[in-house]
Amino acid sequence: MNSVISRILFVFSACIFMYGCKVDDGSLQQPSYPINPNVFIDGFSGGMDYYAFAGSDVYAFDLDYQTTYGNSEASMRFYVPDFDAAAGSYAGGVFVAPGGRDFSPFTALTFYMKASRSATIDVLGFGNDQGDFPTNVAFEGGVPVNTNWQKYYVPIPDPSKVTAETILLRFAEGPENGEGYTFWIDEAKFEDIGTFSNPVASIMGGENIVQLAYDGIDVGIEDVSYSVNLPNGVDQSYTIASTYFDLQSSNEDVVRITPSNEIDIVGEGSALIRGYINGVEAEGTLTLNILGSLDPAPTPPYDPANVISVFSDVYDNVPVDFYNGYWEPFQTTTSEDFVINNDNVLNYVNFNFVGTQFSNPTIDASAMTHLHLDVFIPGAVQAGTSLTLILRDFGPDGQDGGGDDTDISASFNSSTLVQGAWNSLDIPIAGMANKSALGLLIYEGSSLPNFYADNIFFYN
Repeated sequence: MNSVISRILFVFSACIFMYGCKVDDGSLQQPSYPINPNVFIDGFSGGMDYYAFAGSDVYAFDLDYQTTYGNSEASMRFYVPDFDAAAGSYAGGVFVAPGGRDFSPFTALTFYMKASRSATIDVLGFGNDQGDFPTNVAFEGGVPVNTNWQKYYVPIPDPSKVTAETILLRFAEGPENGEGYTFWIDEAKFEDIGTFSNPVASIMGGENIVQLAYDGIDVGIEDVSYSVNLPNGVDQSYTIASTYFDLQSSNEDVVRITPSNEIDIVGEGSALIRGYINGVEAEGTLTLNILGSLDPAPTPPYDPANVISVFSDVYDNVPVDFYNGYWEPFQTTTSEDFVINNDNVLNYVNFNFVGTQFSNPTIDASAMTHLHLDVFIPGAVQAGTSLTLILRDFGPDGQDGGGDDTDISASFNSSTLVQGAWNSLDIPIAGMANKSALGLLIYEGSSLPNFYADNIFFYN
């Protein structure tokens, strides 16, 4: 599936899900939502919709009345397309209950599943992974499936936090070894199956991470996971939303935890953040060393006549499609942009890869010699830390993936990246084969969970 990551490019913005709103009258209560555990039992429970991810085969999902589990009358059938299939490069989407449901009485989403051959489904779970209060849970590292019906479990780490859920099932899968296949899901529902044994949660990858932070800039816990021992005796790991954790600060004069469980910087100094799920402490901690206000990035010295700017308050910027298109299902990077002394700064967190696209119109940088950007790394720069930049020209057709694209890349590692300071990176593009229809800048990283970016431009 990794071979198609660069071609899966979309913004999942067609559906916006609300989880309640603030009101001035304290006597008003949040609305209650129906308790309906059924997702698919011989058919969909009432009021559900299906939304295919952009770039996927929109016809990948259908009902099947022949291949079913037990005495079931129908199942959910998912057809994964072959590599480079005209209808879409993968299968993926969400099943939505627009009004929301209360799943607090239940402890897991369960279902039966089989496939036409053995495979590993990339993304399978439930919950919203966007917005102010994500609730997503999915199998970590994919979920194996074979030709036999088996029961699968997706635990709810803290059911009290899933009282207005809209996304009842989410999936994404691409061809394996270039070939597609079919898988089926049946008897999907939320259940109270009691307490899972041996629950283990972690934040910050289970490590004790020390990070610089600055007043006025949002920070949060990252690299979270959750594992339990299933009724079949298997220890299973899951990726979960950070909002399932209840956070505690060791020094509330420096960092306070808000009622909505966010980290609020209130002073200079040091604070240790721990996470808990259902009162059980998670592995890993985050120590924040608050240094006051962050200095802005260096002011670029170049003449505006010799600059084509993508992101900077010093120059006029070209039209940009997005600074973070959120390329599901593989991207984890989210944005928490901020302002320093009236200067806008990009802030990428939970970073694995992200892209900035400027394709309407593309950029003609034929007269430019370099790509410049300023990067600030608040976390530790350790051995293995790297940042790779990939610049893509869309070719004569002006379209990404049209068969005539060309890329150049440059990588920076722990020997050149400095923690706690602005790193000014300049990448030569004079030798790039094509640069008259530049349309995409991709960032990829290793051991670099968070960075700030400013002053992204081409210059001569």
